[in-house]
Amino acid sequence: MTALSVPFRSALISALLTLAAPAAAAPLCASGASSAPRAAPASLAPAIRRAFGLSGDIGGAYYRCSGGRTLACVTGANLPCFKANRSRALPGAAQYCRENPGSDFIPMAATGHDTIYEWKCAGKKARPGKQVAPLDAEGYFAENWKPVE
Repeated sequence: MTALSVPFRSALISALLTLAAPAAAAPLCASGASSAPRAAPASLAPAIRRAFGLSGDIGGAYYRCSGGRTLACVTGANLPCFKANRSRALPGAAQYCRENPGSDFIPMAATGHDTIYEWKCAGKKARPGKQVAPLDAEGYFAENWKPVE
């Protein structure tokens, strides 16, 4: 009997993990499961790494259910995983404009990273501009969530 080569064993293990991913994701979003984001369990780690092209720790990963599918999001700089803020009046933006009247933009440090708008100051008043990214039907930033089935 011949021992399997290291590259072949690696490919075999990778293929088996790929086949295991749907089984890990499927029970999480059984009928009636909540659509609120929750911390991703370790069982989803391989599928999340593949979906986002990551290696290593996925400590900032969340999953939620949508239409019977399991979706995942990994937080990062300017990558919110919770519902988008659709408000057209933000206290942080208002304060920024009082202190920086006429500014062409308001930084996310003042608006928060979850706002759907670009912001600027019209004199001392904060004004929302165009929407920065599309939302899904449930109000999350669509491009931040990927299926992990």
